[in-house]
Amino acid sequence: MRTGCLFPVWLATCYSSFSVILLREGAPPSSQDTLAGILGRKGDAVNWIALKMLMGDKSKYFAIVFGVSFACFLIAEQSAVFCGVMLRTTSQIRDTHGADIWVMNTGVRYLDDAKAISDDSVFRVRSVPGVAWAVNLYRGQGQAQLADGTYQAVILMGLDDATLAGAPTHMLLGSIGDLQIPDAILVDEAGFHQMWPSEPLSTGKVIEMNQRRAVVVGVYRASQTFMTLPIIYTRFSQATLFVPPPPTGRLTPFVLTKAQPGLPPEQVARRIEAQTGLKALTKQEFLDLTMQYYLRHTGIPVNFGTTVVLAFLVGTAIAGQTFYLFTVENLKHFGTLKAMGMRDRRLIAMILIQGMVVGGIGYGVGVGLATVFGIFSQRAMPLLAFFLPWQVLALSGAAMIVIVLLASLLSIRRVLVLEPAVVFQGGS
Repeated sequence: MRTGCLFPVWLATCYSSFSVILLREGAPPSSQDTLAGILGRKGDAVNWIALKMLMGDKSKYFAIVFGVSFACFLIAEQSAVFCGVMLRTTSQIRDTHGADIWVMNTGVRYLDDAKAISDDSVFRVRSVPGVAWAVNLYRGQGQAQLADGTYQAVILMGLDDATLAGAPTHMLLGSIGDLQIPDAILVDEAGFHQMWPSEPLSTGKVIEMNQRRAVVVGVYRASQTFMTLPIIYTRFSQATLFVPPPPTGRLTPFVLTKAQPGLPPEQVARRIEAQTGLKALTKQEFLDLTMQYYLRHTGIPVNFGTTVVLAFLVGTAIAGQTFYLFTVENLKHFGTLKAMGMRDRRLIAMILIQGMVVGGIGYGVGVGLATVFGIFSQRAMPLLAFFLPWQVLALSGAAMIVIVLLASLLSIRRVLVLEPAVVFQGGS
């Protein structure tokens, strides 16, 4: 989870919001530390009156803040989980370092849709002008049999025997060079705990794949994958022995390629496509292709989007209804100001100021709770996908502004049609 960069934003938001709550009530508007002093010099007294009216009814004030906070929390939390899930669909692409270009079958639609290409494709790719180097990469699913006889599905990665290009970089135990040992494999940290849940990280564990012995010589840390299966790395020649031979006899799904220094990878990728007839994508293009598949062909966006929309509607309903009741109860105050000659434009500004204050507080509280939820939930549930980029903050902020504006519209209409004479009547 990447939330560290959000704390300054969240703290600044909460500080500016809660400073409004903690200001003294009843201080003269001319004081520098009053609400009017914070909101500007022009119309200080009117702005101060607007906020005094807002905070005078504590129950409705906190009800409006709760509605906005609830909506911002759910929008931020569900959007962050959605971003985390989408990030996991491309985790293995991001974890494969060194290569600029992925070469694959033209029918591949996303990472897990690997289709074999001819084994001599690597030589054809190497012959393309602008290619610095190219190596085979095996990726497929295998079945591992543990010592107690249980089976575990795994993601099997086969690296080029000579260079080991594309190997994991964050080793916890052992080293990449240990893969040169016969029958050697590397297991990711989460996968190790999945296969041996009650044991500490260690090397020397023995499993069987396709009736062949495999020995754990190292443990590394990897990004969580969408399927949450253990990820096993070995040499390409070894990987082809750990799985049954395919009917076509082809074992190479990808060719990792590096462009020569000074040449754009996009240009080299187009050359590879033109000369070999294979699909060649830069790392970013492959990331986009995989994400687009999950966005268009799975129910993930619909499921998360429904929750976000419901949170927006519920927050709007709570804030709008409570804000309208608050305005109705304060019609006499607005009528008094109208009778004193205040223009409608200033009354609208008062209502918008009230709305933006509760919106700012609700946004700070909601985003802050979503951040805290993500931090502590991932510690308790490591499989939880949670990623909170700045775009989620912007989405939550935009939703807050729309909620506040919608909640203010009914109140503005009621004030605009208000007759000043209502202040002299016995009821509203």
